[in-house]
Amino acid sequence: MRKVIRDALAVPDADRADLAVELLASLPEPPDPLEIDSDEWAQEIERRARGVLSGDTVTENWDAVDERILGKLSNG
Repeated sequence: MRKVIRDALAVPDADRADLAVELLASLPEPPDPLEIDSDEWAQEIERRARGVLSGDTVTENWDAVDERILGKLSNG
């Protein structure tokens, strides 16, 4: 594999680009993460909404969440 990579890197830029395109095109299409049955989405949304309305789901104020996230980002 290392030899193949070394040989490919020795090819002129334009040919390397063509090679990269062909290699990528040869790969199978990844599954679409957004491809979910709309009935599943509706059921999940309903489940979550019922949890919020019944009080079973604990929610937080967005400002508190935003502040916590920004604090973590600024402190690393």
